[in-house]
Amino acid sequence: MSKTRLGFIYGFTSYTLWGLFPLYWPLLKPATPLEMVSHRAVWSLVICVIALAFGHQLKSTFALMFSPGIFWKFTLAAGFISVNWLTYIWAVNNEQIVEASLGYYMQPILLVLMGILAFKEEMRKIQWVAFIVATVGVIILTIDYGRPPWISFALAFSWSSYSFVKKKINLGALQGLAIETFISSFFYAGYLLWIGQKGEGQFGNGLGLTALLIGAGAVTAIPLLLFNGATTRIPFTMIGLLQYLTPTIQFMLAVFLRHEPMPNARWIGFVFIWIALIALGYDLIKSGSTRDNRLAQPD
Repeated sequence: MSKTRLGFIYGFTSYTLWGLFPLYWPLLKPATPLEMVSHRAVWSLVICVIALAFGHQLKSTFALMFSPGIFWKFTLAAGFISVNWLTYIWAVNNEQIVEASLGYYMQPILLVLMGILAFKEEMRKIQWVAFIVATVGVIILTIDYGRPPWISFALAFSWSSYSFVKKKINLGALQGLAIETFISSFFYAGYLLWIGQKGEGQFGNGLGLTALLIGAGAVTAIPLLLFNGATTRIPFTMIGLLQYLTPTIQFMLAVFLRHEPMPNARWIGFVFIWIALIALGYDLIKSGSTRDNRLAQPD
């Protein structure tokens, strides 16, 4: 099998698994979203440590954490990814998958704006068109919902902010996840111990549920490892286009499996968003590269 074909399989699989996340988190009920996120962080750390140890990168990875100016950047990144995980799991478990998928559709558009504001990148005409069309779509969705799509905004902003900080750090995805979960696990492990002592935690409440809570770490780490394998084998342009697979799968699960309501106005709003993304995709292919492959990772 060729290197490019294998890379495509890795990338396609990673984004498909991320897209199927809405099927997993409801299985962890009656655990609360905060308990789910806590287990996700703690067990992700365990898997990252094992993977880094096998790759002989464990010592060097955690040595980086205490480099001058790096620790607080990782702490900020850990905060943003925690907001993203908590918001997403809450949305999935409260039948708001459509609005959650919208957040990840909005993410590339927000990243373009952040590139302009933070990195002084010039916005091409087609990017301006995409931004205007997407704004119209968001306005239509706001009118339809009767409120701004706060879940979408929270997911798009937290992930874009996380990506912005990670771009400043410039470290591999697996190493970054290990350090971020190490920092955040001080809080999450403490929280799990606290609710466990109060008898409110779900860990140990049945073999199946306990296995699923532990499995949250694997569910987080495995797609990330596949993604890392893809980035070394296929062009960044392909990675940038594959990222749209995740919210598309989430959207289809919400509409056709969960039967979440989709009034006509909501369809129209999504069509505007999709048109904007098609424009960005065309611009991506034309330019032949993405800003940074790390920005293409979803939650």
